Amino acid sequence: MEIIGRVAATEKFPATMDKFYFWTDADFRLNAFDVVKVAHISGSHTFGTVENIFHITDAKSPLAAYISSDFGDTTLDAPTIRVGMNCVEVAVSFNTKNIYTPVKNDSPVTLANAAEIEQALGLDKIQNKLPCGYLRMYEGHASEIILPVNLDAQFILGSEGAHLNISGISGLAAKTSYAMFLMKSVQEHFADCAFIIFNVKGKDLMALHKPNDEDSAQTYGALGLSGEPFKNVRYYAPRADNGAATYLPPADAEAYLEGGLLKKFAYTYADDKESLEMLFADIDDTTQTMDSIIGKIIDTNDYDFGGISTWADFLGKVNELSLKGNAKEISVLSWRKFKRIINKAIKNDAMFVDRYIAQERECRLEEELKQICAGSVSVIDIAKLATDKQAFVFGDVLKTIYRLKLGEYDTTPPSRIILFVDELNKFAGKDTAKNSPILRQLLDVAERGRSLGIILFGAEQFRSAIHPRVTGNCSTLAFGRTNVLETTTKDYSALPSTYKNILTRLEQGEYLIQNPIFRSLLKVRFPKPAYKQFKD
Repeated sequence: MEIIGRVAATEKFPATMDKFYFWTDADFRLNAFDVVKVAHISGSHTFGTVENIFHITDAKSPLAAYISSDFGDTTLDAPTIRVGMNCVEVAVSFNTKNIYTPVKNDSPVTLANAAEIEQALGLDKIQNKLPCGYLRMYEGHASEIILPVNLDAQFILGSEGAHLNISGISGLAAKTSYAMFLMKSVQEHFADCAFIIFNVKGKDLMALHKPNDEDSAQTYGALGLSGEPFKNVRYYAPRADNGAATYLPPADAEAYLEGGLLKKFAYTYADDKESLEMLFADIDDTTQTMDSIIGKIIDTNDYDFGGISTWADFLGKVNELSLKGNAKEISVLSWRKFKRIINKAIKNDAMFVDRYIAQERECRLEEELKQICAGSVSVIDIAKLATDKQAFVFGDVLKTIYRLKLGEYDTTPPSRIILFVDELNKFAGKDTAKNSPILRQLLDVAERGRSLGIILFGAEQFRSAIHPRVTGNCSTLAFGRTNVLETTTKDYSALPSTYKNILTRLEQGEYLIQNPIFRSLLKVRFPKPAYKQFKD
């Protein structure tokens, strides 16, 4: 490779064990995240990633430039020629002989070839390859290199690490598309995984089994993927009076039902009363009064809940206890609060039934999910539900997955279950009530789900809004396009200022990826979804 510059170790810009600077021609094209190579001592080579580029001239200040233009004559064409060059700031990532003493002044700097880039970034050591995108190195230069990038699956699916968090502003960051791309990679490379996906917006994820109209087969092929849509997909939507509560067009919903792709899930009092606590996930119950009421309902010995088998009878009993003089150790005011919340959630809602009818494609989610098998994709559509009922369904599913993996059902679960939820801040935000049962479950998944084979893929607009124990336990972080206010929060304090600025102008299909196996942050790109996209 040709020499593109030489190390400049000066009093103002010293070379250190972690960083060095080099000069290069002002017209030479380099970009942030490009990898460069420096000859070092004992025949070794040091590699580094470009973090910033400065253009420097011999002018002492902007005033000198102003004076050299005949005191600000903008029509003059540089009457005083300035000596100028680019100064490149580089973060050290790797040395071929583990020699991390500072590189020497005037050492030659070159571009790296494809094999050297993989070595510098740690991509050559990956054993359990999971495609996560591709790199474009030296973009716009004659030596441009395109490289596929793989995650080490042990650091996202276990056993070395687990969980993925994706952040970025709505629309422009394509968070859902990237999560789906990674899950498609998992489905094709690791047959022992099952997927449970929550559709929380419109009908975005309600056609995963259908091919995309746009052909991206060539890009997928270069990454070792088929470019085909998801296989073994089943959809679940809440039961409604007129069918299923979904944003799918009625004709599509009917076709899904007739074809056995879609089922309508419902909740019965006899089977699902233990999940009532999920309806109180957003309620600040510091005195745990609501918890106490739910405990009394489940126990059935107190307050005569034992003989109740329908939601109507249950609501009637709650109404009775909310009347003055009918309550025991729990106050009437607490029962009235409970009544308001329960009535709002359950009354006149077709999802809460006395019994479900299997012949009409109705089901209980618990019964369906405890039968999931490796390679299956279960899409649970909660887009049309109010926030409290979204939390109810999400919490119920999370509880079912935990029971399944703990062996409480007479079935054999897949070795890993990947749970994907967008808008994670609804369930695990920093402002979520500390006593929230859903937050408790999510924290448990984040902290010990890896040992059970429960993997969380979460996405949200602002990473800074998520509970730190959730993001802190994610081994892989994906940063999409965001705004400058977000990058000023402490969640981004470890990023160089240039990288923060890049985050504000990333294009769709671009992500900064952090993973323990990578020696530095990577800027990767990924192809358009392989499944059908609904276009409004």
